[in-house]
Amino acid sequence: MAEAHQAVAFQFTVTPEGLDFHLSREAIKQLYLAGISSWKKRLVRAKNSFLTGVYPASPSSWMVVMVATAGSFYCQVDPSLGMIARIRHCLPKSRLLTYESRTMVSTVLFSTGVWLSAVLLFRQALKLLLSYHGWMFEPHGKMSRSTRIWVALMKVLSIRKPLLYSFQTSLPKLPVPPVEATITRYLESVRPLMDDDKYCKMEALAKEFKEKTAPRLQKYLILKSWWTTNYVSDWWEQYIYLRGRSPLMVNSNYYAMDFLYVTPSHIQAARAGNVVHAILLYRRKLDRGEIPPVMALGIVPMCSYQSERMFNTTRIPGKETDTLLHLVDSKHLAVYHKGRFYKVWLYYGGQLLQPRDLELQFQRILDDPSPPQPGEERLAALTAGERVPWAEARARFFSHGKNKVSLDAIERAAFFLTLDEEEHGYSPGREGCMDAYAKSLLHGQCYDRWFDKSFTLVVYKNGKLGANAEHSWADAPIIGHLWEFMLATDKFQLGYTEGGHCLGEPNTLLTPPQRLQWDIPQECCATIESSYRLAKALADDVDFCCFQFSDFGKGLIKKCRTSPDAFIQISLQLAQFRDKGCFCLTYEASMTRLFREGRTETVRSCTAESTAFVRSMADTRQTRAERQRLFKLAAEKHQHMYRLAMTGAGIDRHLFCLYVVSRYLGVQSPFLAQVLSEPWRLSTSQTPQQQLKMFDLNKYPDHVSTGGGFGPVADDGYGVSYIIAGENLITFHISSKFSSNETDSKRFGRNIRQAMLDIAELFDRPAEKARK
Repeated sequence: MAEAHQAVAFQFTVTPEGLDFHLSREAIKQLYLAGISSWKKRLVRAKNSFLTGVYPASPSSWMVVMVATAGSFYCQVDPSLGMIARIRHCLPKSRLLTYESRTMVSTVLFSTGVWLSAVLLFRQALKLLLSYHGWMFEPHGKMSRSTRIWVALMKVLSIRKPLLYSFQTSLPKLPVPPVEATITRYLESVRPLMDDDKYCKMEALAKEFKEKTAPRLQKYLILKSWWTTNYVSDWWEQYIYLRGRSPLMVNSNYYAMDFLYVTPSHIQAARAGNVVHAILLYRRKLDRGEIPPVMALGIVPMCSYQSERMFNTTRIPGKETDTLLHLVDSKHLAVYHKGRFYKVWLYYGGQLLQPRDLELQFQRILDDPSPPQPGEERLAALTAGERVPWAEARARFFSHGKNKVSLDAIERAAFFLTLDEEEHGYSPGREGCMDAYAKSLLHGQCYDRWFDKSFTLVVYKNGKLGANAEHSWADAPIIGHLWEFMLATDKFQLGYTEGGHCLGEPNTLLTPPQRLQWDIPQECCATIESSYRLAKALADDVDFCCFQFSDFGKGLIKKCRTSPDAFIQISLQLAQFRDKGCFCLTYEASMTRLFREGRTETVRSCTAESTAFVRSMADTRQTRAERQRLFKLAAEKHQHMYRLAMTGAGIDRHLFCLYVVSRYLGVQSPFLAQVLSEPWRLSTSQTPQQQLKMFDLNKYPDHVSTGGGFGPVADDGYGVSYIIAGENLITFHISSKFSSNETDSKRFGRNIRQAMLDIAELFDRPAEKARK
């Protein structure tokens, strides 16, 4: 119990002579070091906040301006045109403030004013330059003169290395599109999905909306866009995510996978130690703003706002709406293993625990033989079920006593870690291994992931890992950025011993992980069991197919002179038509992070052009040349729609916000009601790859990532996520529901594979594998 005594700074006992105090030098030392570390963190944050605030200028530029002004002034050249003299005249006269001192102070004040004015001017110029999106619509490999000038100016203004948030206040606001343009694009998107009668009815509803209801709603929306940073994001977070009352598991949360072929260490505690340390290194960089922003073309910054709530964040259930609890800092980790919850401190002496120390702590948990307390094992099923029962149970059973203390330890943790007893990962020749891996990360046992945490890190018994992420606080590319950093740091920077353990020697004096204590009554156990049964039924209904398409990748697709994303999206349309014999409303997630606090927009990838191509593939009378022509038209249309979505000219977020305004005003709109009730039977998303480029995939081709996936959006539809990993590999994650007699994930996977090969065959590629 020596460690427990050291955790107390002082103790006292009452004796006949009075109070007897006993100070612990070790505890006092730890408190002192923790305080020093905390103040260092604050100073670093303050410094980086200042550097971010004056970007693209720098403190040294202020010194240059001041020295130049002072030098000119003392050379009898007044660059201030009398301003320095006026400032000097306004300063109070005293013995301490001589004429020369007042002149120097006036020079400093004038120089600072000039410098701040230049900073504001540069930032406005940067904001104006970032509002230009013409570069996105230019043909691949060609650049207009105006874009060349724009690129040159951007390089000049962003020559100083930016911090994570350097561009935030310079990013433009998301524009509100004209109602007429949105409605025109909407009608164009649904035309291939409707017969003439249905389309005429929808056209009439759209016309009535455009002429009568929309002008009033649009005025309110424009007004909102003036006084908010982003006219979409707050409503999107509130109404699409936080007000949803259905389970987060499967319906909202998504997952990320480990390296496909490589497992750096097969020792569970060691792998957990390294990756947790790597994640904490990322958090430290994030806190200090030292992570460079994601840049398109190397010069166009993406909004970094979503990264702020990556750590120390939990979704808190409510009866009508959930809320997000975000803390500035958290010094501990919540861990789950074999039905038991633990609290693990992440710092010792004000310093992050090293990987070997974390391995020791996790091994202590794995070696703990104690059984779960009554009601503890399936407690997390509350986060997997409906939100209202969880909100009621939280208020009734977890608002006081030891239950509140333990729940606070979980909700206020940096993130959640599950040391899973199962083994998963890719195994050549073992059918269904990736499907089981995906399902495990998506829902697990329904009680071994804390689905409310910003993300749950899962480390399996064989050293493989993954994550389950809550969706309201950010979108998948944000977790993807952390994930790339973590995997690369784990493998290429931290490393392992030959035996698979973390490097270094452990500190055996560390306080062991703290077991969380619960007092769960029978009524609460009944609620837990009810949530578990609902979640189990939902999880069992998920039909998953995860497979690698290795016949070709983006390298060969680009030789077909089309974008890899357009190629895959058109393949999905062909697969959908072959699978169900019809087309459906298709959702592809695009991002709007070129704008401040931008999140996502929808690309409606089932277009008239793509359906025309798909029908030509089913028509034996069509020639190869005609199919190639139709494919190119479909690909160009898709790329154009994607660019419109990225530049704020999408369809669905605008219509969604108009609908929210109509509800606030009590205005009924049959058109908006119809639009927002249409089901997305094919929901798709691409996982970004190599956002950080911390290692060369060409040099380490076996270190490709598997990406991640999500559950089906519609009960009778498919969810498809894909990652274009390297030049010769594409991984697909397909989800649907067993309860639907219209869907079959493995069948759809076969259709996707064949569609990819058939389209490649149009361009005589791939030469050998496709023919086999």
